[in-house]
Amino acid sequence: MRHRLLGRALPAFVLLAALSGPAFAQDPLAYQQPPAPIADILDTKPTPTSSLSPDRTTLALYDRANLPPIAELAEPMLRLGGYRINPRNNGPANSRVSWLTGLSFQPVAGGAARPVQLPANARFMSPSWSPDGRSVALLMDAPTGLELWVVDVANGRARKVTERVNAASGSAFDWTPDSAGFVVRLTPEGRGAAPDVTRPPAGPIVAESMGRAAPVRTYQDLLGDAGDEALFDHYFTSQLTYVPLNGRPRALGQPAVYLGAVVSPGGQHVLTTTAKRPYSYVVPASLFPAEINVIDLQGRAVHQVADLPLRDNVPTPFDAVAPGPRSVSWRADAPATLVWTEAQDGGDPRTQSEVRDRVFTLAAPFTAQPTTLIDLNERYGGVQWGDADTALVNSRWFNTRHETRYVVDPSNPGTGRVLIERNYQDRYNDPGFPVTEPNGTGFSVLRMTADGSKVLMSGAGATREGEYPFLGTMDLQSGQSERLWTSASGDYESIVGILDDDARRLVTRRETRNDPPNLYVRNLDAQSPDALTQFQDPAPQLAGVTRQLITYTRADGVQLSGTLYLPAGYDKDRDGPLPLVMWAYPAEFTDAAVAGQVVDTANRFVRPGGSSHLFLLTQGYAVLDDPSMPIIGRDGAEPNDTYIEQLSASAEAAVNAVVEMGVADRDRIAIGGHSYGAFMTANLLAHTDLFRTGVARSGAYNRTLTPFGFQAEQRNYWEAPETYNAMSPFAFADKVNEPILLIHGEADDNQGTFPMQSERFYAALKGNGATVRYVVLPLEAHGYRARESVGHTLWETVRWLDQYVKNAGPRE
Repeated sequence: MRHRLLGRALPAFVLLAALSGPAFAQDPLAYQQPPAPIADILDTKPTPTSSLSPDRTTLALYDRANLPPIAELAEPMLRLGGYRINPRNNGPANSRVSWLTGLSFQPVAGGAARPVQLPANARFMSPSWSPDGRSVALLMDAPTGLELWVVDVANGRARKVTERVNAASGSAFDWTPDSAGFVVRLTPEGRGAAPDVTRPPAGPIVAESMGRAAPVRTYQDLLGDAGDEALFDHYFTSQLTYVPLNGRPRALGQPAVYLGAVVSPGGQHVLTTTAKRPYSYVVPASLFPAEINVIDLQGRAVHQVADLPLRDNVPTPFDAVAPGPRSVSWRADAPATLVWTEAQDGGDPRTQSEVRDRVFTLAAPFTAQPTTLIDLNERYGGVQWGDADTALVNSRWFNTRHETRYVVDPSNPGTGRVLIERNYQDRYNDPGFPVTEPNGTGFSVLRMTADGSKVLMSGAGATREGEYPFLGTMDLQSGQSERLWTSASGDYESIVGILDDDARRLVTRRETRNDPPNLYVRNLDAQSPDALTQFQDPAPQLAGVTRQLITYTRADGVQLSGTLYLPAGYDKDRDGPLPLVMWAYPAEFTDAAVAGQVVDTANRFVRPGGSSHLFLLTQGYAVLDDPSMPIIGRDGAEPNDTYIEQLSASAEAAVNAVVEMGVADRDRIAIGGHSYGAFMTANLLAHTDLFRTGVARSGAYNRTLTPFGFQAEQRNYWEAPETYNAMSPFAFADKVNEPILLIHGEADDNQGTFPMQSERFYAALKGNGATVRYVVLPLEAHGYRARESVGHTLWETVRWLDQYVKNAGPRE
């Protein structure tokens, strides 16, 4: 019987094709360290993250773990129903957790931060403020499992509240609105050992389809047999429990496979989602048969919102959704009112319908008929609640990249007034998003002006000269915006929280080109902000690096741009052209003008982390970061129908730009990317001769292995076979005549980028005589986490580029 227990101790290894000469199958290789100063930068302690308390008096500062050792990733891991879990602690696998290691409280009024005394070698996740702002709850990792702890802000004392927390399916606890306790998912008392799945199978695994169309995407980590089903039941079954801060816990109902549990703002009800059999081997647990119910805090059933069937037949276009209630939540400004949406077109965007989604509400005691809040001609994108008379509803349509924002009056439901319509890819004209803050129950509600006529807005403030975050207002009648404050020229200062009712005092996170991010209190009536923290530059070795936005034009007239980084101390007149690496990621657009928007990063403090390509600046390379690679749909055609032509034209324009500037040698330019950027890299090597080599990490190279859509391609393979084939570099492996470095995580968890993609592409390249090196990173997912893996990835990259770019001779 197949089972999904991973995490054995593996040596690092690479599958190699010889750098010159015949290929050989496999060669063991210990993890290697990148050259100085990269290793030192990788080992620098990360800057803490922060969150503002609901009472606006305190900032919680969270110390973050550095890159974990590979031994952490080697802990056993189970892949079940689209989740990856650690069977030791019944929480998410280490590859999916960014552990926090320390906590301190910074008074907004100023003064030194107050550290919290936690157990030695503590690591925790999911910190959450209590609604009253007096406590922070967190999940502490312990040898026997996850524990719920509470930290008192006033005295800094931390204490354990309960053990046996079950975080397999995500957030495992929810504060009650009175801040007196929690609703927690616990592993059932006396659960016992996990089922034995090592026994021989009792029979074959059979799947059949009886004429019903049921397209599915290439989901990862699915159940695969009866053993997986038994393990899923064991690890995902929880006992929902009310756990007071002081007092005895109380079980709520019977154990079940809970995928969600949220306490109502009034504190008397819990909205629960439970999965049930029959499970599926073709979709993740989020699409299993499920019940959405309301219970009370005694565990008694109050109302059933939905009894959902298996949803394995959702159409493949991106605007498609499953029939039935979805996005079920609580109205934030009412004690116990449900809100949800249901598709009126069967969930299929190809079906003509004036109304796509209908949004419903239903108040306790849930005995009346649901009320229609608003009908939408796009897909529901969420609601922000304000007060009894005001809410904002969002809708989007992916196919056109169009969004609409409506003002609705919950006291007079049924219609809404259009507030904004726009292309949501348009960065220059982005009005931002409504500012929300937690109300007394801990739910987020709109921040409005005192007379209720305007809502506060904040946004990135993208301009050609850079992003300048802002705080403003939007009139709820006219949609007109007014700026209250904008980050100063040369600064990048974003809003962490608002401290007063008049929105004149803010907590901000400020950085400049040369100053690392720090927290400040800014009074809009004063000239300068007051610093709260003094975080230092984590990589002073890169302080002398220069960067500039460059713009250039594609042959078809589309405006393009990229950020050019040059090594510290470089002088073009003295040093001449450099070896250069372009690192890119294509994007699809419906509007050429939007695709050509340029945003400078001159006001940002940029330091690399993880396996970033920017580390190459320490090795004498220039880097063109994120050169535009827009794929634009025109004249009714799908963008990808001319993918290769547009991609090649964008790359050629970028090469010409850096060569004409005199900073790059046309014979010493490499292309690289991760995921869809790796796919791009392979295509550019197959269809152009612009680059000396390529670095492709965790990509997909054969689109026929993702036949029901990929990235922004909505058509399936049988609807557009020519496009799928033309976009697959696997089909053109015989045309790749430049060296290519393939790197892939052994346990890649991303849809579409199964490790088999790199394995098969390597075999195709090798079989056609290409120069290729294929590196498999044990235990790594789509993004690389372990210190050893990250260091080795950078070692491989520098070594490869030194040979095939920096020290390469003239083209033959």
